[in-house]
Amino acid sequence: MICVPLILFSGFTIASNTGPLFHLPSWLVIPHLEPTLGTLAALTWGGLYLLLEPVAGTLLAIICLGAAATGNHLVEVDAETTTKAAIAVHVVSWILQFIGHGTFEGRAPALLDNLVQAVFLAPLFVWLELLFSLGYRPELQARVEKAVQKEIAKFKSSKDAKNGKAN
Repeated sequence: MICVPLILFSGFTIASNTGPLFHLPSWLVIPHLEPTLGTLAALTWGGLYLLLEPVAGTLLAIICLGAAATGNHLVEVDAETTTKAAIAVHVVSWILQFIGHGTFEGRAPALLDNLVQAVFLAPLFVWLELLFSLGYRPELQARVEKAVQKEIAKFKSSKDAKNGKAN
């Protein structure tokens, strides 16, 4: 649950190195949210989350924009150090993600199964897991857990079939 947000937020920071992709009138510019690739990515991810789950998505969209603003600011202050640190966090987080999945789930992260799911939906899933632990929307939690159990069963079935085990 820790690596997914680190991967997302370090990605926003790395993407902030583009500098502003276009210029806006000064009255439209929000400090540290210039239209860098990192800001546009945060707006895209945040907008997707808002559409998928309005309440939780709004909160996560705000967090994404905060991460992009922080990344933009850090790149403005010291681009070289910030970028090196963001790349290190990104790479280490991916390595830990693969190790964690292999150790605890016996499989690779969803990145290898479905890129869209891994890149766009994993952060929302982690966010919802955190909110569920705080009592957020128990009926949604039950539906999500049922769908997850179904996917786990499908994964185990295909794994058993590959290993020659009968059900």
